[in-house]
Amino acid sequence: MTTFPSITGSRLIRALRKFGFEVIRIKGSHHFLKHEDGRCTVVPLYRGESIGRGLLAQIFRDCDIKREELQKKL
Repeated sequence: MTTFPSITGSRLIRALRKFGFEVIRIKGSHHFLKHEDGRCTVVPLYRGESIGRGLLAQIFRDCDIKREELQKKL
């Protein structure tokens, strides 16, 4: 099993932008991202904290992106 490095919210948002996602709105510390084909997700942006494994897996499912694809964009 491969290990995925811990990733912060801002780094994840930068990587998702490379896939075509754009921030459509911000409510507090939560950034709502949407792709032009309709896929959407929410990424929390807490200073100094990384995204947990469970939430990261949910974001992968929402965006229909494989873990390996995201690792290439980082």
